[in-house]
Amino acid sequence: MSSHRAHPPRRHAAPPPGRRRAAKVRPRYGRLTVLGAALSVTGVAMLGGVGVLPSVAGGSGDGGRPALAVATTTPSSAPSTQASAPAAADKEVVAEEPSAMHATHAVADDPPVPASSGEGKRIVFDQSDQRVWLVGEDGKVERTYLVSGSLYDNLFPGTYAVYSRSLQAWGVDDSGTMQYFVRFTHGTNDAAIGFHDIPVDNGRLVQTAAQLGTPQSHGCIRQLRADAIALWDFAPVGTEVDVTA
Repeated sequence: MSSHRAHPPRRHAAPPPGRRRAAKVRPRYGRLTVLGAALSVTGVAMLGGVGVLPSVAGGSGDGGRPALAVATTTPSSAPSTQASAPAAADKEVVAEEPSAMHATHAVADDPPVPASSGEGKRIVFDQSDQRVWLVGEDGKVERTYLVSGSLYDNLFPGTYAVYSRSLQAWGVDDSGTMQYFVRFTHGTNDAAIGFHDIPVDNGRLVQTAAQLGTPQSHGCIRQLRADAIALWDFAPVGTEVDVTA
């Protein structure tokens, strides 16, 4: 297919014979501009590569400023900002005494309540076995444990009742301090006899927990702190106490 033009081509008049038209020189501004831009881009890239100029690659979008490097820490190595709970609550610790939270409950291997030791809710103390039973209203043993009674046999078998209680008490002749004292009778010189924890004298227990089950006291019945608390909770004033030989 032939090409068509809207207008015929323009013809130029030929120069006169013997005279040549001088060639018109045009400056190549476009090429120089392109060359200069290329050199600028190359220079910036080279300087940025060697660290002279900051790189804008991966910028944060804040006006072309370089993004800051952020040190990251894995969760496994990050220090915890949560205050750790203490391993245990602060408690007064008395030398050689087992934890006050230790529970001594009746189990199948424990000896039964002595026969003819009363009925209903009561505390039973057997002097020969140096053992206490806490018996509920239904006749079932709620707790039983070893104790240390008197060295002097100044407590007679029989039925008594709790008549007084003290959270803190002091022994006769400065023989130490005791807690959870539950009194149910009197001994020599009208001294009170009752149940309490192992006394503390000069900051130390007057006997060891291992000695429970043998007579050690001057008249009262010594118990572990946990057992003394259990009896305190079990025996308000008026609770029956049965002592057997």
